[in-house]
Amino acid sequence: MTSKRKKQIIALLKAIETGDAEAVTVVNEKKYIQHNPQTQEGSEGLAELFKRLSKNSPRVNVVRVFEDGDYIFAHTEYDFASSNIGFEVFRFENGQAVEHWDNIQKRLGPNTSGYSMVDGSFEITDLDKTETNRLFVQSFVNDILINNQLETIDKYIREENYTEHNPRIGSSLSALWIVLCELDINNSKKIKYERTHRILAEGNFVLCVSEGFSNGIHSAFYDLFRIEQSKIVEHWDTTEAIPPRSEWKNGNGKF
Repeated sequence: MTSKRKKQIIALLKAIETGDAEAVTVVNEKKYIQHNPQTQEGSEGLAELFKRLSKNSPRVNVVRVFEDGDYIFAHTEYDFASSNIGFEVFRFENGQAVEHWDNIQKRLGPNTSGYSMVDGSFEITDLDKTETNRLFVQSFVNDILINNQLETIDKYIREENYTEHNPRIGSSLSALWIVLCELDINNSKKIKYERTHRILAEGNFVLCVSEGFSNGIHSAFYDLFRIEQSKIVEHWDTTEAIPPRSEWKNGNGKF
């Protein structure tokens, strides 16, 4: 069953396509904190902004949506001038959305295993294991992605059950291992996770929000994991470059 707040966020995101002013009322614009550094605060009401955007015939599809306490997080497809995949996170307070984060990447793929950035499983299960799965993903990110303890990867992933949706990686541990070990021309890791900012979860799905470097560029990493029988069995992600502070249109920070 889809909760009221999930429905409200789906309607809000679809309003980019439809221009529906009513859907925007879920946002408390007096308290709204915008963490997309390329979006200016206060210059234009969301209803007017979405009405203007809708005139360019955008397409928005909310692929998956989850709820974790005061947070709603969604996996999305956007087709504006180009096709993009994103994650959207909203924090609620007193029945309205008051804070927003996102991470958007150009659509690529399918990968060598034939999977796109958004296909795969949808069903939310194991609600009683939400906190266990959150801690499990936190451990995986710390051990494998931040501390590069790849010799322990079997603790977290069973290859025969694993589906990878990253457009640059196939569904094998050897492919993942190669990518995590790759070095650039300066002998630094091409993908370098440095810090986790937030881990959101609902049942068997866990979203991890991290900061680091991709090919030497300061970046945000959003990783969505599906857990089954205490192992990671599916993974989706987006990577987005963080513009230098001098180019930010608001002072709230990406995270």
